[in-house]
Amino acid sequence: MKKNKRSSLQDIADAVGVTKMTVSRYLRNPEKVSESTRTKISAAIDTLGYIANKAPDLLSNAKSYSIGVLVPSLTNHVFAQVIKGIEDVTGPAGYQTMLAHYGYNPEIEEKRVEYLLSYHVDGLILSETTHTDRTLKMIEMSGVPVIEIMDTHHSPMQQAVGFDNVKAAFDMTTALLNKGYRNIVYIGARLDVRTRLKFQGYSDAMLAKGFTPKSVMTDQASSYSLGAELLQKARTDYPNTDCLFCTNDDLAIGAIFECQRSNILVPSQMGVVGFHGHDIGQAMVPQLASVITPRYQIGNVAGRELLSRINSDSDLDASMNYKQVIDTGYIVHLGKSV
Repeated sequence: MKKNKRSSLQDIADAVGVTKMTVSRYLRNPEKVSESTRTKISAAIDTLGYIANKAPDLLSNAKSYSIGVLVPSLTNHVFAQVIKGIEDVTGPAGYQTMLAHYGYNPEIEEKRVEYLLSYHVDGLILSETTHTDRTLKMIEMSGVPVIEIMDTHHSPMQQAVGFDNVKAAFDMTTALLNKGYRNIVYIGARLDVRTRLKFQGYSDAMLAKGFTPKSVMTDQASSYSLGAELLQKARTDYPNTDCLFCTNDDLAIGAIFECQRSNILVPSQMGVVGFHGHDIGQAMVPQLASVITPRYQIGNVAGRELLSRINSDSDLDASMNYKQVIDTGYIVHLGKSV
């Protein structure tokens, strides 16, 4: 795939009306440039999507045989299988994956994207569907193919591989209502985009059946202990709670452990549902109800699609023969905890 012409130091200098040496000085040591010039150069860098070049010049118009993969957390079990799915495709094809994490922070993601593009990666796999304006501009100027994974609810920048989080949560909530649960409380952590999308699906299903959505949310990172805390908070805030729909399996498993400590019978006194279908939840007693998502498949398909586009001879704008949204689906699994 043909990469776009990246903005150069000379492009920045021409836009501001200074010499290339002044721009270079600003990048090395901003304090050596006047405040007014610093402001103009910074604005030009953002507008033109300038990316510093950390790789040899010869790579600017050739393949680097590397792919940038951004995940929100390296400790999140969800992404371990995604990464394996990617590397099982890219490795045999001779491509190196360059991993970066951004802690669910779009500004940090922007910096990580800039870093990866500065090494002329041949493509990017991103784990979010919302990005800063500068991130979008840098990707546009780089001309590399990009795939966004884990959600298909939003229209993709170029291409998306994953499933619709809103629909998945809607379908699980509807299944719970059909089983007779009426006071279902949504438990969320991190408050990232996917947590909010799941809450939207849950809320839509509750309202469709004439019930009021209820939630207990926190911006803390998910953990088993947090799941235990949020169970007790849900019971305090909503004493009639008969089921918890947790944004992930970690919270759900912690909630079940807390139910067992508090002599609350699952599922006869409290139903508990997770999301993603991790092995531990499927091996525990009672077996956790969960939306089972194909994380390995998502990574594998994303890797194959990206390599196909990288190896295309067509320009990015002209080559729209790839499928923009690939829905890998999910399974609503009720297990034994509801």
